[in-house]
Amino acid sequence: MSDAVSPETMVTVSGVTREFPGNVLALAGVDLTVGRGETVAITGPSGCGKSTLLHLLAAIDEPTSGHLVVGGRRLDALDDPSAYRRNEIGLVFQFHNLLPQLSARANIELPMFGTARSARERRSRAEELLGDLDLGELGDRFPKELSGGERQRIAIARALANRPEVLLADEPTGSLDSRSTGRFLSVLDELGERGITIILVTHSSEVASHADRIIEMSDGRVV
Repeated sequence: MSDAVSPETMVTVSGVTREFPGNVLALAGVDLTVGRGETVAITGPSGCGKSTLLHLLAAIDEPTSGHLVVGGRRLDALDDPSAYRRNEIGLVFQFHNLLPQLSARANIELPMFGTARSARERRSRAEELLGDLDLGELGDRFPKELSGGERQRIAIARALANRPEVLLADEPTGSLDSRSTGRFLSVLDELGERGITIILVTHSSEVASHADRIIEMSDGRVV
C-alpha cells in the first residue's frame, strides 16, 4: 500500500488492529480518513475501541498491525513520540489533568518548555490563549479556584500552546455541567473555523452534533 496521501488529508488510519493480552481485540481492522480542518466525532458504546484509537493517534500506544499517518508522517516511524505529542498535536481529556500547584498561566506554558521559545514568548503565548478563550482574568488562579468549565478551557489552551494542527479530545465534556458544556462547544466551533483538525471521542449526541462528520464504532470496527 502506498503511503502517499492527499494534501487535503490530515489523518489516515489503515487496517489498524490492537490486541491486548488475553486475546482481547480492541480494534479489529479500522480504516479512517480525516480531512484537513475537519471536525470528526467518534461515537459508540463503552468498550468499542474509541479511546484506544485516540491513544494510537496520540502515539501513547502502538497498533498490533496496520499504520497511522498524521500530517503526512507515519506514527510508527517517529523518532521521538513525546516531541510529536508536544509539538504536533494537542490533547484534551475528560479530566483536565492540570497541575494543582501551578497557576492557570503556568499550566498553559508547560508544553512550551523544551521548545525554542524564551520565557517572555511563553508568557506572551499563554496570555494570548487566555484572551482567546475568555479567561484573561484567571491567569494567576490555581486549578482549585476555577470552575470545571474554566479548568477544561485552560486544558484546551494548554493543548493549543504550540499551535498544533490536530486536536484530539477524549470525552472532553464528560465531567462538565450543561452550561460549561455549552461554552466548550462554542470554543470547539471557533477552533473548527480556524482550520484546526479535531477528532473527539464522545458519548454525547449534543457534542457530536457540532462535528462535520460522525463516525460510529462497535466491537472495534467503524460501522
